[in-house]
Amino acid sequence: MKVAVFSAKRYDRDLLVAANAQAGHELVFLDASLEPSTAALCRGFGAACVFVNDHVDAQVLAELAADGTRLVALRCTGFNNVDLKAAAHFGIKVVRVTEYSPYSVAEHAVALILALNRKIHRAYNRTRDGNFELDGLLGSDLHGRTVGVIGTGRIGRVFAGIMGGFGCELLGHDRFPNPEFERIGGRYVPLRELAARSDIVSLHCPLTPETHYLVDAEALALAKPGAILINTSRGGLVDTEAAIAALKSGQLGALGLDVYEQESDLFFQDLSGAIIPDDVIQRLVSFPNVIVTGHQAFFTREAISTICATTIESITAFAEGRPLLHEVHAHT
Repeated sequence: MKVAVFSAKRYDRDLLVAANAQAGHELVFLDASLEPSTAALCRGFGAACVFVNDHVDAQVLAELAADGTRLVALRCTGFNNVDLKAAAHFGIKVVRVTEYSPYSVAEHAVALILALNRKIHRAYNRTRDGNFELDGLLGSDLHGRTVGVIGTGRIGRVFAGIMGGFGCELLGHDRFPNPEFERIGGRYVPLRELAARSDIVSLHCPLTPETHYLVDAEALALAKPGAILINTSRGGLVDTEAAIAALKSGQLGALGLDVYEQESDLFFQDLSGAIIPDDVIQRLVSFPNVIVTGHQAFFTREAISTICATTIESITAFAEGRPLLHEVHAHT
């Protein structure tokens, strides 16, 4: 099958080519992201392979369908960037990577916590300049702290297990409680209680209409003063302006973000020599108690290899008319 691979980086090319060695699909790698202005690049391709910040809305899907594309293969878990109802209307199948190494994202969330709590990022910059002063670098023991886990799927449970290993009390909140979370020492509580009691809150839930701005001004007001908030899931879970206000007031003690609600214009590209017009991200990175990473939590060899292999498997299954194990439906 001829496949247009949008938003392709070097690592995408290398690992997708390796995963495709036996399948033999014709992969055409495109630097451009998929959006209305680039949808025509998919003309003549049976499938479009896209990533988290590609825009697969009704307009794009209509053009893909008119040009003969019948499959959208997401090389990621989230699918909030795809209009699933429009895809069904136009007869386009959508597949995703239902799971990959949960350790990659969970471990990155823990890394953000450790860096923020012990001021590792500040210490690194100081010592490079020959400053070995300790003032301003005081942290806290994680042992005995209360950690709130919002979303206790595979990633959330791996994260909770790691934090339990530090000796933390684990509180969880999920629409679908999982006994495994309780078996590793977690306890499910209402969201308000989790916010009020947690020294650290980490988000591991999908972005849906119900979870959009799950962390807003009201939620932050309920939080334990000085709490650390970590988001390695989807940017739209957090009202960034509200988070900035909470940082300025001291209500929020620190913020670690691997995702950002306006990231599509920023992440996965080198803007170091450019003027960034996004004032919100500029304010965020100016805080000494904020760390922003560029959607890299998933970025381990193990995770990327699984993502590429699953994507190629789904494309092959579609080409051969077999059932799609990782298909996403409008009601998913």
